[in-house]
Amino acid sequence: MKLSDSKESVRMALETLRTNKLRSGLTILGIVIGVTTVIAISSVINGLNNNVQTLVNSLGTNIIWVFHMPVIGVRPTTEQINRKKLTVEDAQAMTLLPHVVAAVAGKQYQDFRFNLGAVSMRYGNKKVQHTILGGDEGATQEVNDWILTAGRVYTEDESTRRANVVVIGHDSAEDLFGRENPIGKEVNIDGELFAVIGVLDKQKRAFGSGKNPDDNSAYMPLSTFNKLHPEIKEVWISVKYDDPANKAFVQDELRELLRRRRKVRVEQNDNFEIFGPDSITRLWNQITSGLFGFMIAVSSVGLMVGGVGVMNIMLVSVTERTREIGVRKALGATKKNILLQFTLEAITLCALGGVIGVIFGAIITFIVRLTVDALPATMSGVWAFIGFAVSCAIGLLFGIYPAWKAASLDPIEALRYE
Repeated sequence: MKLSDSKESVRMALETLRTNKLRSGLTILGIVIGVTTVIAISSVINGLNNNVQTLVNSLGTNIIWVFHMPVIGVRPTTEQINRKKLTVEDAQAMTLLPHVVAAVAGKQYQDFRFNLGAVSMRYGNKKVQHTILGGDEGATQEVNDWILTAGRVYTEDESTRRANVVVIGHDSAEDLFGRENPIGKEVNIDGELFAVIGVLDKQKRAFGSGKNPDDNSAYMPLSTFNKLHPEIKEVWISVKYDDPANKAFVQDELRELLRRRRKVRVEQNDNFEIFGPDSITRLWNQITSGLFGFMIAVSSVGLMVGGVGVMNIMLVSVTERTREIGVRKALGATKKNILLQFTLEAITLCALGGVIGVIFGAIITFIVRLTVDALPATMSGVWAFIGFAVSCAIGLLFGIYPAWKAASLDPIEALRYE
């Protein structure tokens, strides 16, 4: 087909749109809805993916967590819950491994069902509730990459003395002290007074609006925590190693060490769990795979409806232009010329719907990004191209039959058509 013929087919398609604006608009409406849905949902998911990846990166690429049962993306069994707990001595033994930089044992007192703290903290007449209470060893700043806006972390001497010192979260400090310097002030936690020695910077979060529960926290030496809550037995160990490239090697060393210390026989499975920040990424990918499935289902309905509409308008167009087709054939147009002409017209119609859908999707993404903090939408150029390409493919798929029907018309009968 000549380039001039292709231009003519596009011109005819646009002429059809101008002549029958309402009918053409309704015809490509399904295409527009389908592509808009693809762009809008993929933009929201893409934005959330970026936030989750930022959160995972902030946790560190060279950190491993060890616990007696799985806690990310898995519902633990009764056997896993009742396993032997890890100990501070386990963490101390891990620090002797060749590639381990530091290992710290910690405990937390909170309501894990709602990810909220279970204690309140007071200073004078001010009070904050749902504070997450944690106990860690002195190396926690090095392992967890704590950033402090004021003060310091508790020392080894304070841990040995079980001193009543505490490092509080950003929101806790803001709510209790406002603009007042909290360092050296005493807060009441569980009926005991603690001297504030440090304030943490705001913690990153993957998504959601409002305050981050992790910013309402109070961390103290593990020995002091045990004095307050001796009933808490679950020890969480965070391990920092030297190089991300050594991750598999470090995991094998940790597994071998713990199996030996916990006297696990060769034929038995591990009675502990080793995982890292990538577990969060895998869990999120499982969630988004369902969202993508929903997106494909919804957009497919719109695209199929749009495809049927395009087929319908093209069949009507073939009927209306039967005499024109007869004239073109009489002047030498081949069956292939007619087939390509009408197929290209259908693709042009759907491509226009795809372009409008991409524009509407971009507008929705922009509005969501400005108005909804919990949904940090980010438009993906890849999905915009996919949406446009699929709309063109729909035009080809549903336009081929009307084009074949037009190409198969008998020129004599076509010239007689009134």
